[in-house]
Parts: sequence; structure tokens; C-alpha cells
Amino acid sequence: MTDTKDTKPNRPRRMAREPQSEAPNGAAHEDSPTAQNAEEPSATPKTKAGLVEELLVRADGASLGELCQATGWQPHSARAFLTGLRKKGKALERAKREDETTFYKLVAAEVG
Repeated sequence: MTDTKDTKPNRPRRMAREPQSEAPNGAAHEDSPTAQNAEEPSATPKTKAGLVEELLVRADGASLGELCQATGWQPHSARAFLTGLRKKGKALERAKREDETTFYKLVAAEVG
């Protein structure tokens, strides 16, 4: 009977990436990008959801096209996100501008 196993010697497996060492107490290294970002005040939101909410609280709100351009989402994805905001209890106002463009705006919840 013939042995069907490979006769090649087993070589040690290599890791796809080298493990990153962490500084004590979970602090970031001085030269790491997270340490550099921590020093600078963040004027832009960190997530697309934060970006959309920032656009919606502006005085003139944001159109669907503006939301898509800012996030890179398809129109159906942007509309789905707006639906998700409504389901979370956020008040969204929908109106038209002078140029007949529909825009959306987050309305502050009235406490009463």
C-alpha cells in the first residue's frame, strides 16, 4: 500500500501580520496615529452616522444628494439611515427649498 501523506517537512506557520505591542495601561505609543489624533481637537465626526447627524442639524439641513456625497452612500442607504433615525425617536423635518430640492433637518425635541 502506498502512503498518501506528503513527504515534505513541516515548516512553521507564519503570521499574516506581526503582532502590535501595546504600551502599559493601554496607552498609545507616542508615534502612533491614535496618539497624534488625541492631541488635536477633532472638528470632524468619527463616523458616517455622526457626519450625517452633523449635516442634519445645520440651519438649512441637508438634501439627499448632500448626504450621499458626504458619506459615499447610495441614495437608498441614506434614506434607510433617515428611517433609522425616525425609529430611534429623533424628529426629522422634511421640506422643499426654493429650487424644489427636498431637504431633511433634525428638529430639537420639545420638552413639555
